[in-house]
Amino acid sequence: MRSLVKQSLAGLRVLLVLTVITGILYPLGVWAVSRIPGLRSNAEGSIVTANGQAAGSDLIGIDPVATDPNHDPWFHNRPSATASDQLGLGPADATTSGGSNKGAFNQDLVAVIQQRKDLIARREGVDPSRVPADAVTASASGLDPDISPAYAELQVSRVARETGLSEQQVRELVQETTEGRGLGFLGDPGVNVLELNLAVLTAKH
Repeated sequence: MRSLVKQSLAGLRVLLVLTVITGILYPLGVWAVSRIPGLRSNAEGSIVTANGQAAGSDLIGIDPVATDPNHDPWFHNRPSATASDQLGLGPADATTSGGSNKGAFNQDLVAVIQQRKDLIARREGVDPSRVPADAVTASASGLDPDISPAYAELQVSRVARETGLSEQQVRELVQETTEGRGLGFLGDPGVNVLELNLAVLTAKH
């Protein structure tokens, strides 16, 4: 009986100590680190603001929708398997994340990619051979906030025409929102679509 009481008290002490460490001290430590200057924005979701209002997160790509598809002034994100559109073009569902889970030899995926290529080529007024791979393939998350500089360049003429900006102005905005490789050698350069569209909107006004 005495041994059972000792074991129970020891277990209770371990429970209390671990509760304090993992339930109080650890969360407080994480919160304190997140308050360090330079980390707070990331800890709060990397929110991008425009005119004092939250416009989105630079970590989540949500494809913009043009009021008139025939006069589309926006740069567009990569396709998403979470979009309601059958081709995966248009706004993704930001409440979920994931890919189509279809392989490169899946005939349905091959057909969808060709349809996307033809549609984007018509939208940009170019030959389908000029459409880069990231314009027609979805990312693993379906919420990629960045596009390649090549896909951004493909959209420059249309955006310039529809916004009244010069192509040179739009190209400069693309360059300003292009991020290089991580640590100088990891990954590929990318253009954050949300930040680019906000820059175009600001320049337009």
